[in-house]
Amino acid sequence: MKENNVKKKKRNWLRIVSYIALFLIIGAGAYAFSVYQSVSKAVDTIHQPIKREKSEKRGEKVTLTKKEPFSILMLGVDEREGDRGRSDTMIILTINPNNNSVKMLSIPRDTRTEIVGKGIEDKINHAYAFGGIEMSMNTVENFLDIPIDYYMQINMEGFKDIVDAVGGVTVNNDLNFTTGGVHFPRGQVTLDGEKALKYSRMRYEDPRGDFGRQLRQRQIIQAVIKEGASLSSLKNYDNIFSALSNNIKTNLTFNQLVKIQRNYKTVGNNIEQLTVEGIGTKINSIYYLIVSTEERTRIQAELKTQLEI
Repeated sequence: MKENNVKKKKRNWLRIVSYIALFLIIGAGAYAFSVYQSVSKAVDTIHQPIKREKSEKRGEKVTLTKKEPFSILMLGVDEREGDRGRSDTMIILTINPNNNSVKMLSIPRDTRTEIVGKGIEDKINHAYAFGGIEMSMNTVENFLDIPIDYYMQINMEGFKDIVDAVGGVTVNNDLNFTTGGVHFPRGQVTLDGEKALKYSRMRYEDPRGDFGRQLRQRQIIQAVIKEGASLSSLKNYDNIFSALSNNIKTNLTFNQLVKIQRNYKTVGNNIEQLTVEGIGTKINSIYYLIVSTEERTRIQAELKTQLEI
């Protein structure tokens, strides 16, 4: 509990960023050449390739032009000066245009598993601290037994800049609460980036616990998409691109994002959220989530079906 209190500020913002990034590519057509240049420049800035060209669990590299199912590992990282930090948010998106759906799996950061390349069992989020993006991808691949094709990393704290760039958001709050010195009354509330962070992070004052927190996160996601799709926000595209450029890294190129927009743009209408169940325990006074073999097999089978492998 103490560890959770210390790190409770690190929450799941990755879904919002993925939708916003895809929206920006879609929106490029509306502003023709000037927006195209801005998008291209932003994506060039966030593009950070890795050494491996494809997953070892694939015979051939995934081909977006052929509308093949693919996966993205999304990492929420709070980097510190002189310290790589840990990926306290880990989400796998499996995208299938053939059934027009996305399956989204959140892996709890305390999940105990083999850290591939380190030769030890530890919390899955420690893979990033030990070996960065590639060790994280390899470790998640081993845990889920599926290929991880791409990654997207976001600076957790910087997401508030994206909320501010779209002009803030309005949500319908169903719980009267105060957190971080800010009061959130029942009913419609309008939030800037800083308040949106606090609104989504609150968990301990909510009798629903994680369920309530996830509900507020989905509200923020939907509100950001709504604002991002409005004409007034499109006029702000330079600010949005700047916020993305400063806070996101990915091995997806501009051309690949264009192909995703062209060939997969309707999959976002059908998103299913998956969860990993486990039992919390302490080993040598350190808290871990132990996921049973049966639970791993269940999740692996569902994701393999989604990826058609």
